[in-house]
Amino acid sequence: MASLLITASNMIFTPAGGPSRVLSPGFARVEDGVIAEAGEGRPGTPDVDLPEGLLAPGLVDIQVNGYFGHDMVDADEAGWHTVVSRLPETGVTAFMPTFITAPVETHAAALRRVRDLLPKLPDGTRVLGVHLEGPFLSEKRKGAHNAAQMTDPEPEAIAALLETGLVKLLTLAPERNGALDAIRTLTEAGVLVSVGHSDATAAQTAAAADAGARKVTHIFNAQTGVHHRDPGVAVQALIDDRLSPGLILDLHHVAPEAAALVFRVAPGRVVLVTDAAASAGMPPGTYDLGGEPITMPEQGPPLRADGTIAGSGLRLDEAVGNAIGLGVGTAAAVDAATRVPADLIGRTDLGRIAPGAAADLVWLGPDHRARTTWVGGQEVFGGGS
Repeated sequence: MASLLITASNMIFTPAGGPSRVLSPGFARVEDGVIAEAGEGRPGTPDVDLPEGLLAPGLVDIQVNGYFGHDMVDADEAGWHTVVSRLPETGVTAFMPTFITAPVETHAAALRRVRDLLPKLPDGTRVLGVHLEGPFLSEKRKGAHNAAQMTDPEPEAIAALLETGLVKLLTLAPERNGALDAIRTLTEAGVLVSVGHSDATAAQTAAAADAGARKVTHIFNAQTGVHHRDPGVAVQALIDDRLSPGLILDLHHVAPEAAALVFRVAPGRVVLVTDAAASAGMPPGTYDLGGEPITMPEQGPPLRADGTIAGSGLRLDEAVGNAIGLGVGTAAAVDAATRVPADLIGRTDLGRIAPGAAADLVWLGPDHRARTTWVGGQEVFGGGS
């Protein structure tokens, strides 16, 4: 593979140990799909020069229910091809397809189908494994999920879901019977456990962290919140340094002031996610989420028939721009969509511009939207400069 030298007027650089910072100007030299050298300045004659905007690590989205008209849990091969090849349009170079609540046997069958399908996918966004958001959730905090399909995390169910080795993230409610044992089993198997769709107290959430949970799924949404005498999941997510709060920053799921609070209270721990549904990247209309219809309006997120928010139509590059618009520093905003989620799932080769990291990169324009995206040093979207 040929070498590639990219120079940029502004570039995110992650020194060993992080956090990241902005270099103006900066450069990255790519050899055989890996960043061989990166730092400040403009050495030599670049193959690509980015005169404005920002060169950032490729974005990492660990909660994608669907996109471009396809729901990931039941998408056919063509649907997977579409999502994998087109997500780079949004700056995303690695993602976790997310399957929402369904019977355990349905999820197990979907995992086997995906296992057989993955080798057939084209070059494009990396698939980091599957995120199961359910069925071990609380009926009281069901959100857009089917409460009738929720159940306790029995050992047999956990074993069935681990069989393919594809599950890398699982969201559950820690107050369910057997949940703490399940968290220990999943953690020992290398699965990141996230607390979500939960009616738990702050103390129960802390117990989940004691057992190995390290994330909270979409803070404030479908969980107990911030109450001065009855603290819930959201409070523990903010104060517990072991937990990384996921945040859907479309400015609909969480008000701007509350989102700013999350970044201020949990610096370096926030994970920006889209929670995108099949309607993302599509015109208004009716789409599918977990086997049930959702409607994408002209403005705002998709909705169930009863008015419940059902995923989002968010782009992850847009979420980064929204964070910057709230006053979050550029490097911290980018880290929340790159280095922090990559580190959380144990992929320290992703989510950073640093020697030895995979050359997954995105040029964000002054409007923070992706203009060019590279995966492993290969351009997969845009036209450089």
